[in-house]
Amino acid sequence: MNRYFRNMTPARHEKLTRVLAKRQADLTLVLENVFDPHNISAVMRTCDAVGVQEIFILNTKIPRHKKFGARSSSSAAKWLTVHQFDDAEACFSEIKRRYERILTTHLGESSVGLYKIDLTQPTALVFGNEHSGVSDEIRALADGNFLIPQVGIIQSLNISVACAVTLYEAFRQKEQAGHYDRQDLHSAFKQNVWNTWSVNNNTD
Repeated sequence: MNRYFRNMTPARHEKLTRVLAKRQADLTLVLENVFDPHNISAVMRTCDAVGVQEIFILNTKIPRHKKFGARSSSSAAKWLTVHQFDDAEACFSEIKRRYERILTTHLGESSVGLYKIDLTQPTALVFGNEHSGVSDEIRALADGNFLIPQVGIIQSLNISVACAVTLYEAFRQKEQAGHYDRQDLHSAFKQNVWNTWSVNNNTD
């Protein structure tokens, strides 16, 4: 056990062990050119809440984010595995290596409603920026598109809200399928997460 865990209380150790056991290795989010770091942080907080461990942040039109809004995330970023890319091909090559299916949010005739999608399959969910959504380039790399059903005039949601709605539908499906009762993180990945958490264990 490393020196960080030697100073950890039994209650803290139990909490981290319990949370890590619920992390889902078959679900991730991709945020494409999301401008507002506070939106990203709010998404991170939801990821942590539903057990999504890793998130991909793709910035091809804006500089990499150096930090995220602490108020929105409640320090969630340090408990997640955050991958930042500035090259779309490299980003999606990595995602396709680890996930069976990539779905983008897009309002179009071919899009499938969120509640008709099986989110128990290994899936990467892509959300675009606040103004133009997912780009044509990224949609071309995906396996399909989905939308969140709405009956209002505006027909759009804030990105952090859209992510939360989608992730909690995934949570509902995965909980019913028993995914939160299984140890499904790859052992090497789990060990890497555990090692990172050991450094971050002194604060919530």
